[in-house]
Amino acid sequence: MEEKTISNSRRCYKQWLWFMVLFMSFSVIYVDAVWPMPQMISSSMARYTLNPREFIFQYSSGSSAQPGCSLLDSAFERYYPLIFTDYRHDEWFRFPFTVVVHVERAECEGYPDADSSESYKLSVCSGQAALRAETVWGALRGLESFSQLVYQDDFGEYFVNETEIEDFPRFQFRGILLDTSRHYLPLHAILKTLDAMSYNKFNVFHWHIVDDPSFPYQSSTFPDLSSKGAFHPLTHVYTQIDVKRVIAHARLRGIRVLAEFDSPGHTQSWGKGQPGLLTPCYKGTVPSGTFGPVNPANSSSYQFMTRLFKEVTSVFPDSYVHLGGDEVDFTCWKSNPDVRGFMLKMGFGTDYTKLESYYMENMVNITKGLNKTAIVWQDVFDYHEKLCCSSLSVVEVWKGGCYLCEVRRVTKAGLRVVLASPWYLDQPGPTHDWARYYTVWPLAFKGTEQQKTLVIGGEVCMWGEYVDATNLSPRLWPRASAAGERLWSDEKMTSSVIDAFPRLVDFRCRLLRRGIQAEPLFVGHCRHEYQGI
Repeated sequence: MEEKTISNSRRCYKQWLWFMVLFMSFSVIYVDAVWPMPQMISSSMARYTLNPREFIFQYSSGSSAQPGCSLLDSAFERYYPLIFTDYRHDEWFRFPFTVVVHVERAECEGYPDADSSESYKLSVCSGQAALRAETVWGALRGLESFSQLVYQDDFGEYFVNETEIEDFPRFQFRGILLDTSRHYLPLHAILKTLDAMSYNKFNVFHWHIVDDPSFPYQSSTFPDLSSKGAFHPLTHVYTQIDVKRVIAHARLRGIRVLAEFDSPGHTQSWGKGQPGLLTPCYKGTVPSGTFGPVNPANSSSYQFMTRLFKEVTSVFPDSYVHLGGDEVDFTCWKSNPDVRGFMLKMGFGTDYTKLESYYMENMVNITKGLNKTAIVWQDVFDYHEKLCCSSLSVVEVWKGGCYLCEVRRVTKAGLRVVLASPWYLDQPGPTHDWARYYTVWPLAFKGTEQQKTLVIGGEVCMWGEYVDATNLSPRLWPRASAAGERLWSDEKMTSSVIDAFPRLVDFRCRLLRRGIQAEPLFVGHCRHEYQGI
């Protein structure tokens, strides 16, 4: 009976998709197809023709940001070919239609942070567009929305309709995680992902840069970590110049770079370049020749971590750093006589969760001493709910099951939450399952309003077991776009999958035209099919 019900459900879903395809084939161009959906948008059928030769971006006379603001100057240059995809020439900044940009607070050389305002107002009327934002980060989001309002008719002419938008993100933290340890991702793949993130208004790149399989981060303090721990010490590493390029590329798109150096588990590659860091495993009374997690009983482990994170926090400017803390296997610790002796000395008995708590407490204190806010995976909270919550600040919820139950427990403890559980996209699956990532309600748990304010956002996780540069983009997009709208937009305005489908199909075509290999949602076509990079 259950299999029959599932079969009927799939058949009904396909029939609905076919109906939507037929409907869209006779429908008009979406004149307000902005993705993610703004908080407030209204448009009319009155429209203006845009001539690429008579189009300029300019600063308002009262704007705090003026010509020379590197962040917005580069955005103007970047968005012109995104708006006029078919038009190529050198001197584009000559005559109006004018997009006038006004920024209250110029932060042209700064970096986005956890408290950066991304709100903006956009008005298209009287033959021009007026974009007002409190910060340059809000101006970037407004420029993206304007670029999506522009469309072409069948003759190639560009138009924009009269439109009013007031917009801001629902959640402050909207992330994409890339894993560059299980498969090395070339720099161009990371930069292209950052481009796509900006089109979807994501604002945090969570760089899970190292793990068990490889250590591609080239440390200036501990160069052996990558020379001995990377897949290849020359071709499969991220140099300091590479890292700076990623951070700069992200900054220009209003994206924070959150570095994760996960420990004490997931550190096998670390041990190759740092002898004595990992715990020697024993078989009976004899070392087995294998190693487990970082050795929490050695003071040298914390000295090493202090030096490493001093470098990491100087390279990555964001105020947050991810410490990991997930999936720690206690087997090796239990086998090691020195660790067992340390347990007795500390009064931990045989409860190895207390030992991990001790380690993570030290790690959080190290990052606090470096003026950084630590994020940890939920395991740290789950094991030590009564032991170390005083030192925790942000918990990332990633496990399946009743993840909202976990969100409720963490927020009840007064901690902030980043939700990842419903947005693991790395596993192969049909693209049409985008709806399962769209129909996620992050605040649908029983709790006080204060608890719900502690949910600061969520992120899409693209782990690297089965993902490299060959399939990264199509596996990520447009399914991640569904999560992007859930994290940006008003839940009441975006609760319908039926309403979202044609908009997402349209947006997916826009991604293709911008060089992003986004998978199709169903049968159909785009006016401009993917042409390669």
